[in-house]
Amino acid sequence: MKILVPVKRVIDYNVKVRVKADQSGVDLANVKMALNPFCEIAVEEAIRLKEAGVATEVVVVSIGPGVAQEQLRTALALGADRAILLETEQNLESLQVAKLLAKVVGTEQPQLVILGKQAIDSDNNQTAQMLAALTGMGQGTFASKVVVADGKVNVTREIDGGLQTVALNLPAIVSTDLRLNEPRYASLPNIMKAKKKQLDVIAADSLGVSLHSQIKVLKVTAPATRQAGVKVDSVDTLIDKLKHEAKVI
Repeated sequence: MKILVPVKRVIDYNVKVRVKADQSGVDLANVKMALNPFCEIAVEEAIRLKEAGVATEVVVVSIGPGVAQEQLRTALALGADRAILLETEQNLESLQVAKLLAKVVGTEQPQLVILGKQAIDSDNNQTAQMLAALTGMGQGTFASKVVVADGKVNVTREIDGGLQTVALNLPAIVSTDLRLNEPRYASLPNIMKAKKKQLDVIAADSLGVSLHSQIKVLKVTAPATRQAGVKVDSVDTLIDKLKHEAKVI
């Protein structure tokens, strides 16, 4: 069984994000980039399925500039077998990403696609669902447990009321939640081996998908600075402030 794992290059979650002076976007100059944390979970789950003998090959794919090869090499060091980069300098929206991934799915014919439920930069939580619609494959979102057996994948997913388990016929698409697993660290020997693994670079605009964005960013601003709290000496003072200053009662 082949597993395809889409991954994304994002700003490292430990980095304090800065907005450009002209408010046109986020400043990426000299900023540490990393593999999206939800994508790391997806890669880890695919590798575990391979180690369990369920899968025979794990292919990672990313869409972005040439420097995104760094994150693909990280995924290869974690245990993926080969990688594909759909190279483009454009900032793509979720539907464009899903359409490009659908082209890769058509070419690679994976039995299972595992991807993070969202990226920590855009937080859209859209790509997996759109990819399922475009490919006609069953989907299990917000997965906290994945079991593959007898031509099906059983996905335990987190919902408002607790947990729900759905059984999907393969091929299928699964998006990962935080509690699915704990990603491993890449060892130095595996980092060295990753440099020799296959990484194919394909121009994204050669796949017949329009990369013209339908979304226009008007302005990007940093979150408002929180005001310092104050202590009050009585309940009456608290109620007065909530009523006249905070205006919440």
